[in-house]
Amino acid sequence: MGAVVSTVVSSMWNRWNWRVAARCRTTDADALFVRGAEQRQVRDFCGSCPVRTECLAYALDERVEHGVWGGMTERERRAVLRSRPDVASWAELLGEARTEHYSRSAAERTADALLDVAELHARTDTGIDVVGMAPEARRDAC
Repeated sequence: MGAVVSTVVSSMWNRWNWRVAARCRTTDADALFVRGAEQRQVRDFCGSCPVRTECLAYALDERVEHGVWGGMTERERRAVLRSRPDVASWAELLGEARTEHYSRSAAERTADALLDVAELHARTDTGIDVVGMAPEARRDAC
């Protein structure tokens, strides 16, 4: 099943024009191609962009040398490329990582919600105060 999901994600990734949803599409392009400390401000602008991952993957795959892309400065992208010369497709790698992150996060949120309910029951039923305990200790206490 994982291979099928990965193939579908990769296929959709390649067909979808992410630029349409980019936060910077309504911004003066010159403002994104700055040097030095100004790049940090532009990087912060990218923080709330819904297609930050696609933008970064594009810049890494195409070896874009100038400007801030996907919330990373020129220097940061060069460092990433040097650290992972084996990556053939950043779009695939980042797409799979995002899919895994969100699917795992949903499971973790569900587990946390169940622990919260168990904590409430533990406090009211047994008098055990599990607030502030590590998740493993909470599970054992409940």
